[in-house]
Amino acid sequence: MIYSELTQHYFDAAADRAGRLTGPQVLHGEAGSIAQGTWVSFEVRAGVGGSIEEARFLAFGCPHVIAICAWVAEQAIGAPRQSARESVQALRERFGVPYEKLGRLLVIEDAWVACMGVAQGSAPNE
Repeated sequence: MIYSELTQHYFDAAADRAGRLTGPQVLHGEAGSIAQGTWVSFEVRAGVGGSIEEARFLAFGCPHVIAICAWVAEQAIGAPRQSARESVQALRERFGVPYEKLGRLLVIEDAWVACMGVAQGSAPNE
């Protein structure tokens, strides 16, 4: 498969945003399963003003999944926790993801929503 330049860039740079966060104010969300071929986990650290100071991800999936997770984590830095996220359709177009992979993008969205859901109503993980 030939990947877009943007997909290739973020896939190659994914290690910069991959990993876990520890300590106070770390919020976590995940979705999917390795058995079904796509699993994503996001962790963010929220700052005093409510904006995201750090974001990391772990993912099991195709290069599109890895690249988009890296992009989402990068774009989150400095954004308010409640800020709007890019739609699945917009991500599909931005990264040139084939229609048959839309389900994988929904897993990414579900993991991000789960992470932000913690931020909007529950205590953060310690």
